[in-house]
Amino acid sequence: MGIGIRIENLRKVYNSPPPSVAGGRGFSFGPTRSSGGRKEKKKKIEILALDGVSLEIPAGEIFGLLGPNGAGKSTTIGILTTRTEPTSGRVFVGEFDVWKQQVKAKRVIGVVPQRPNLDFALTTREVLLFHGAYFGQSARERARRADEQLEKFKLTDRAGQMVRELSGGLMQRLSIARAMMHDPEVLFLDEPSAGLDPQTRLMLWEIVRGYGSLGKTIVLTTHYMDEADELCQRLAIIDHGKIIAQGTPRELKSSIPGGYVLRVRFDRAPEELLRQLRELPGVTEVHSTDPTAADIYADRGGPLIGPIVNAAQAAGAELHDVHIQEPSLENLFLHHTGRSLRE
Repeated sequence: MGIGIRIENLRKVYNSPPPSVAGGRGFSFGPTRSSGGRKEKKKKIEILALDGVSLEIPAGEIFGLLGPNGAGKSTTIGILTTRTEPTSGRVFVGEFDVWKQQVKAKRVIGVVPQRPNLDFALTTREVLLFHGAYFGQSARERARRADEQLEKFKLTDRAGQMVRELSGGLMQRLSIARAMMHDPEVLFLDEPSAGLDPQTRLMLWEIVRGYGSLGKTIVLTTHYMDEADELCQRLAIIDHGKIIAQGTPRELKSSIPGGYVLRVRFDRAPEELLRQLRELPGVTEVHSTDPTAADIYADRGGPLIGPIVNAAQAAGAELHDVHIQEPSLENLFLHHTGRSLRE
């Protein structure tokens, strides 16, 4: 029947003090001393990566985690796959408490990390065969599975090639093939499209859809809006370690006030101008992003440009630039945080 995922109040704090620097002497790997001969305490730095994240992902769902770099996506995947220990909270894959039953949890998951971690001393086929052996597959079974994966990912002609000779895109394909080698019930894909050409990206999408149709649970992280919109049945947008919105792509896009966002820039944007913009027909919200710019949420795009120009002239300002964004997941993030998903 498939396996679901449950995340309960997940929190992760990283401690990463920078290397000590002795004045004028370069880097020092021991404690530094003050001019008085006393040891100086290293300043402890804490980075809050996850701040009370809770999620439930039903079995058989393709679920997306969206957010900019550093938002907490990869940390969440790392905790779910036993690579990163949480500071507090619990995560379950099926019935298994991941951090109390790591071996059992690992048997039912497949992982594609953000950066390929393939063994450069092996051939493409050997990578798959060794992975099958790790999961107890017989020699006959892993040979059959390896041939299937090589064919599925268009790697058959590279079967005997050393991994170190593959391009970055081919390595990514091999990483995904390896993760699926033991037919896991839950597949984690951390930025799977990074570095892929458009053709390979589309091929990956078809493979993900096909695997999901078998009742497998798939969790992917991405900052590509089209990828999330195309693949995910539900998704969550994360920023600064917190979930700021979740639902189906349609639900999330329809929750944006007005749908359209017009990012406008003037030579100056006085309060009088912002007031006039808020009063324009179809405008639902106006957010001032700096003294010369504003984000206008409205139910239309191009037809508003004329009224915006008129409002600017009436307020003694000059319109310099307009960028119109149609209803999208990117706009949802912009509405909640005031910045782009790629910033």
